[in-house]
Amino acid sequence: MEARVARCGRRLGDRRLRKVLLIATASAALAVTPALGASGGAGVGGSHRGARHTGVVHTRKGTRAAGNPFSGRGMWIWVLGKSSGGNLGSIVSIAHRYGIKTLMVKSGDGTGMWAQFNHQLVSILHGNGLRVCAWQYVYGNNPGLEAQVGATAVRDGADCLLIDAESEYEGRYVQAQTYVGTLRRLIGASFPVALAGFPYMDYHPGFPYSVFLGPGGAQYDVPQLYWWDIGDPVDTAYAHTYSFNRLYGRPIAPLGQVYDSPPAGQIVRFRQLAIAYGAPGLSWWDWQEAKGGAWRALSQPVGPLATLSARPTVPTIKKGWRGDVVVWAQEHLVSAGYQITIDGGFGPQTQSAVQLFQAAHGLNPDGVLGPATWQVLLRYAAPNIRWSTRRVASAASVSAGAATARPVPKSASLPATRDEIAGAGGAGSPGAG
Repeated sequence: MEARVARCGRRLGDRRLRKVLLIATASAALAVTPALGASGGAGVGGSHRGARHTGVVHTRKGTRAAGNPFSGRGMWIWVLGKSSGGNLGSIVSIAHRYGIKTLMVKSGDGTGMWAQFNHQLVSILHGNGLRVCAWQYVYGNNPGLEAQVGATAVRDGADCLLIDAESEYEGRYVQAQTYVGTLRRLIGASFPVALAGFPYMDYHPGFPYSVFLGPGGAQYDVPQLYWWDIGDPVDTAYAHTYSFNRLYGRPIAPLGQVYDSPPAGQIVRFRQLAIAYGAPGLSWWDWQEAKGGAWRALSQPVGPLATLSARPTVPTIKKGWRGDVVVWAQEHLVSAGYQITIDGGFGPQTQSAVQLFQAAHGLNPDGVLGPATWQVLLRYAAPNIRWSTRRVASAASVSAGAATARPVPKSASLPATRDEIAGAGGAGSPGAG
C-alpha cells in the first residue's frame, strides 16, 4: 500500500509534501466542534445502532485504550486533510455510524514524522470513544531512526503501531533486526505492534518476515489482503494469504480494500471470511478513497458463511524450495537440536534434518514439510538470530543461542516474483497527492 504513497510523496517533493501535511493538521484542528460523547461500535461482522453524533468532545488528556487494538473494525487514514476534509467532527460521526472502532492514522514516512499525528489528535479521538493506532512506512535506509519515528507516535498516545514494510525491505534482514531491536528498546516488549505487509508471502522470498514476525517482533500480522487489486476471488485470496501467514504464529487481522470501488457483495464476503477464519478484527484501506456503497457494505449485518470455496492449509515445502518460509523452518529445526545452515534453501542438509526430525517424532520420514510435520515443528520456539553481513563462524558449527551471529540467508537476494498489490492506492490514484 504505502509503496505507492511513498512514490507520490517523492513526486510532490519535500516542500510541497510538508505543506500538504500542515494543511491537513490545521484543517483537523480548526474543524473540531463540541458535541455528544461516543457510544459503542460493532465487531467484525455485526451491525451498529448507536446514538447520532454531530461533532467531537474535547478532552484535555487522552487515555490509551485497553485490550486488543485490532479487535473489531478499523479504518486506515492516509492524508487526514483528504479524509472527510480533515474535519474531526465528521470523522467521529462517520466512524460511529459505520461501527468503526479503531482509526489507523499515518504518523511517519521513513525517518520523518507526519505532523497530522500528534497528542492532541489522539486525545480528541480517545475522548470520543475511538482507538487510535499509528502507522509508518519504512524503507530500511536508516532503520534506527525509523524506529525512533515509530516510538514518537507511541509517546503521542497511540494504542498500537503498524509497520508498513514492503519492497524496500526485501533482502534487508540486518536492517529489519536493527529496526525491531531499536523499536522494542524504546517502547518495551509488550506494546502492541503489527506488520502490515505483502499478503502472498511466497511471492516475496527475500522479505524478512521471520524477523518482523519473529522473536521480539510484531505480535500481530495485518496482511494487505487486497483481493480486487490482486485479481483473485475473495476466497482464493484468503486461502493463499492464510496458508503462509499462519506459519508465523501471529494473530491475523486482515486488511481489506475499499479503494477502486470493489463490488459491495465482495466486501461483505470479505467480512464473512474474516469471521470464518477466526480473525480478531479487520480493517480497511482507506478512508479518503471509500465511497458510500463501500461504507454501507462494510457495516451492514452479515449472515453465516454458506460455502468456503478454497479451504486453507499450511503449505507443503520440500527440496528445491527457497525463501523466508524455508528460513523459518530451518530456524525451528535448529531449535529442535539440528545443526544446519540457515540459508533459506531447502537442500540435502535441510532435507536430512527434516527426515531425522520426522523419525524422532513418529512421523513419516519423507523429508517433506507438510501439515503434520509443520504442526510438530512449530511447537519449538524460534531462536533469537543475530544476522550479520560480516564473515562469521560456520553456521553449522555454532549453537543457536541468543548471541549467535549468522550470515544473512542466501535467499535474501531472491527477487520478488510479483508485486501483487502494485495498484493499491498511492501514486496512481486520483487525488493521491
